[in-house]
This record gives sequence, C-alpha cells and structure tokens, in this order.
Amino acid sequence: MKNFIYMVSLTLFFFGCKQKAETKTVEPELSVAEKIAKAHGYENWKNVAEIQFTFNVDRDSSHFERRWSWNPKTNAVGMTMNNETVRYNRASVDSTSLKADQGFINDKFWLLVPFQLVWDAGTTISDPVKAQAPISKSDMNKITLTYSNDGGYTPGDAYDIYFDADYLIREWVFRKGNQKDPSMITTFENHQDFNGIKIALEHKKQGENWNLNFTDVKVTLE
Repeated sequence: MKNFIYMVSLTLFFFGCKQKAETKTVEPELSVAEKIAKAHGYENWKNVAEIQFTFNVDRDSSHFERRWSWNPKTNAVGMTMNNETVRYNRASVDSTSLKADQGFINDKFWLLVPFQLVWDAGTTISDPVKAQAPISKSDMNKITLTYSNDGGYTPGDAYDIYFDADYLIREWVFRKGNQKDPSMITTFENHQDFNGIKIALEHKKQGENWNLNFTDVKVTLE
C-alpha cells in the first residue's frame, strides 16, 4: 500500500512539473519597428537623462547649424542658433517657442528616427519586403512609414526605410504628402554608439555635395 501511495505521489509530482513547463510564458514576437529600435539601443533610452547634439547641413560652401539640449524626462528643450538661445518645455509650446519646436521636431526626427518608429502615434508601418536600396543598389529590407493626414507639423508624409540584416537603417526615401515621386533620398552613415544609443551621424545625397550631419553628440545617463 505504501508503495502504491509513493508511486501515485511521484506521478502527480512529474505531472505538475510538466504542467508548469507547458505553461511557461512565451515572450511576444517583436514587430519590425521594435526590432529596428532595439538594434539602435532603444532598451537604453529609459536611462537617458539628457541628450545634446548639433544639427548641421553642409551644402557646397554653405553651412547651417542648430544646437540642442533635451531632457526627455521633463521635456525641457534648449536651442542655440546664431548666438541666440531659446528655452522652453514641450508640454507648453506657445507662440514664442513654436518656431523653435518645429526645428526641434525636425532635427530630433533625423537623429532618432529608429525610435520615432515606436514613439509616434497616428502612423502606419507596412510589412517588410525585399528591395534594392536606391543609392547603394544593395539588396535590403524595406518598410514604409506613413503619417496620418491629421495633426503634426507635416501631416501625410511617407518614408521608405531601407535596413540591413542587423536592423540598422542604411538609407531612406522621403515622400512629402505621400506622393509617388521622392522628395529626398539620403544615406544613413557613420553609426556611432553613445552610452548604448546608436546614431547615424551622417546623411548624404547621391551626386551632390550635401551632408546633413550631427556633431557634439552627448548622451548623459541617470
């Protein structure tokens, strides 16, 4: 009788272990946007206390720049351009800070577009397809990011984003208002790591002496 009870108990023990193994939580599959963001260090963004950068556009002999500081926890922003500094909070943009905020949205988008893929609401992202990148002519993966026609500073715009097997963005095509023809095509080059945040520091056009680039990048962690 004791042996029978022992065998029943042993059977129940193994059955319970099997049930626990079978009910193990399965992590959900990441979306393609989340995979791109992760490849650029998105898991480290929660630790960022401040990010500083200078947005530059060099075309032939002309140079344009705006210097930024941003605290993503408080949304405090500072901009310096032409020796003039504007400070404001994105929670309370008014007529005096609207123009600066428009510049900030543009410059931050270029800097952190891999994260904007998961941050921005009112967007649609296509399924990835294989496609030839327009500048390098390399075979890559492509998604199309499309903004809704409501809200934002540039509603309805679309971006064809080309990324490699490691989910790093290498090129993109901007199409204003989701028109068929490209408005701008640039590379994503010179990826550098700043405290776990991976940023493409240079964006060039084919056949032009044009370079949108970032300098003085500093990522401060908490």
